[in-house]
Amino acid sequence: QVQLVESGGGLVQAGGSLRLACAASGRTFSSSTVGWFRQAPGKEREFVAAIRWSSGITASADSVKGRFTISRDNAKKMVVLQMNKLKPEDTAVYYCAAKIGYTTDWSGGYDYWGQGTQVTVSS
Repeated sequence: QVQLVESGGGLVQAGGSLRLACAASGRTFSSSTVGWFRQAPGKEREFVAAIRWSSGITASADSVKGRFTISRDNAKKMVVLQMNKLKPEDTAVYYCAAKIGYTTDWSGGYDYWGQGTQVTVSS
């Protein structure tokens, strides 16, 4: 079993930055993929970014490329999403998710989910 807890959400002005963290507990992450998703009011949940734990290989959605960076801290068993140049359209609840193993589908197949953290970007 895996438990995921997000932190770092909040209110920021457009152009600002926020750092989200996902702390993991439970089984080892050595062969896992950890991702970030978001869901805005009235919209479907969408993939933001993900990282393969062992190699550090990452993928991200086109909408956040060049602005968001995903990374991991092995010692702390934590995945960080650094969000820069935030836009009002980035406003959403952000969720951390994990799946065991690697697939070519970065956005699907996640088994474990956190409770989410709210990010609000004002214009």
